[in-house]
Amino acid sequence: MNAVTITWLGHATVLVEIDGVRTLTDPVLRDRVGPLVRIVPHVDLVGSVDCVLLSHLHADHTDLPTLRAIERSGPLLAPHPAREWLARNGLRDVRELHPGNELGVAGLRISATAAVHDHRRRPFGPAAEPVGYVIRGSSAVYFAGDTDLFAGMAELRGAVDVALLPVWGWGSSVGAGHLDPKSAAEAAALIAPAIAIPIHWGTFALARPARRAPDPERPAREFAELTKRYAPAVDVRVLAPGERATL
Repeated sequence: MNAVTITWLGHATVLVEIDGVRTLTDPVLRDRVGPLVRIVPHVDLVGSVDCVLLSHLHADHTDLPTLRAIERSGPLLAPHPAREWLARNGLRDVRELHPGNELGVAGLRISATAAVHDHRRRPFGPAAEPVGYVIRGSSAVYFAGDTDLFAGMAELRGAVDVALLPVWGWGSSVGAGHLDPKSAAEAAALIAPAIAIPIHWGTFALARPARRAPDPERPAREFAELTKRYAPAVDVRVLAPGERATL
């Protein structure tokens, strides 16, 4: 695997740098989004990005103020049919992808993959088909977005070097359409990347402390432990928000 740099900025926001090209996933860089508050130190994005990827339209993944504030030199990739709604909200150069579609960006190939998750932006927003992405250059990185476990993940087996896998959310439990530590470890076994990095955990919580998870770091620890059992060949790297790893 050629060098790839991953910087986890919290929740599902990851800066992926391959061959000098900077791709940012599901950017949410504010300290409050609706009823959710950031419970870890704030992390700033430094510099411009070449491309932004949106996996789905939920507010904790598609944050319009963050998207408007990002300095971006290339396209915003989004699931179908999100383009019109995003353009109405002031965002330029939006490209829609269905699962299986691929687009070239600054020398990389970015393809959309299937995901199993709620289509709607609640309570009254638009709907779009959730996707994940594979970013390919000299290395290949899979960003799962937000998804439940599904058999089609096995199609990525041997095709990606790094998998960015959601392992929780922001509450005291997760429901259908999400991975938890066990199902994320099973996903790692299906995909068999060289490296798996847990995301979508321990960053946001409900503003009411009584409804927060008592141990926000537990999902990442459990994922690492369970992956040793389900996929012992996969190297799990647990990052703190803002931590950068060159792999």
